[in-house]
Order: sequence, then C-alpha cells, then structure tokens
Amino acid sequence: MTIGLTHFLVVSAILFSLGILALVTRKNTILMLMGIELILNSANLNFLAFSRFQAMNLDGHVAAIFVIILAAAEAAVALAIVLHIFKRTTLSMRTGLAG
Repeated sequence: MTIGLTHFLVVSAILFSLGILALVTRKNTILMLMGIELILNSANLNFLAFSRFQAMNLDGHVAAIFVIILAAAEAAVALAIVLHIFKRTTLSMRTGLAG
C-alpha cells in the first residue's frame, strides 16, 4: 500500500482540527499558541503534499519555509509579550501596586 495524497490530507485535517480545538477551548496563552502552531503545521503539510504530488513544483516548499519563518517570529513575539506581562505583574506584586 502506497501513501497517497489522501493520507496526507487526512493527517493535515486532523492536525487542523486539533489546532482549532486547542485555540477555542484553552484560556492559557501558551496553549493557544500551541494551537496556532498546529494550524500552521497542517498548512505546511498541505503545501508539501501538493508539491510532492505535482510535477516537482517548488512552490509548496517555498510556501512551507515562509510559514516556518512566520511561526518562529510569532513564537518569539509571543514569548516576549508573555515575559513582559510576567515581569510587570511580579514587579507590581513586590511594590504593592495594583494593576
């Protein structure tokens, strides 16, 4: 049995569904970002699957690399925001300031 395009699309749909589920049901910022990463990885899988089953077109590879770069930048910005909020709340707790 060979692995066809349908197999890739089913796995991608499962990843996308899990990402949407994590994004909708979670209130934690980190877990929501993990859901976004799952959604982006499902898009990457689609890009690469369609690129593989066409005539070796590199458009899917280029799009996947762009999405990986976008995901890395998104993770870095989100981590900086979370660290800033954490630093601000611990500083206000030490000094006794509210807000």
